[in-house]
Amino acid sequence: MIDDNPTDVLLIKEAFAFCEADSEIYVAEDGVYALEYLKQQGQNPQAPRPDLILLDLNMPRKNGFEVLAELKADPELNTIPVIIYTSSVIKEDIKAAYNSHANGYIRKSVDFDECIKTARSIKDFWFSTAILYEP
Repeated sequence: MIDDNPTDVLLIKEAFAFCEADSEIYVAEDGVYALEYLKQQGQNPQAPRPDLILLDLNMPRKNGFEVLAELKADPELNTIPVIIYTSSVIKEDIKAAYNSHANGYIRKSVDFDECIKTARSIKDFWFSTAILYEP
């Protein structure tokens, strides 16, 4: 999960735990750190490759669009599904995300029941139905 809002991170972590999703959630609080982590640079030489990325658009240092563009341009990382997970429902943001090859776009909610529905949908599709690429 790449998100700078601790409340949003806590909500989705708790929602996944509630759904009994057998998943470890790693968090990067900004785009620069996220890319270092994913590229196993800096303090992250042994960072595990994620199966899926939840990416916020509005972050410090490097926003979600910049992170998405770098991920999808990198042949080592471009097969990781990226779900935009943001509060923005601006049509231009949605279009830009899909034009940049986001694999999905989900609006954040502060309602815990809605977070559970989101986590369950992600779990059911991405970890039960979809076949993910493993290098």
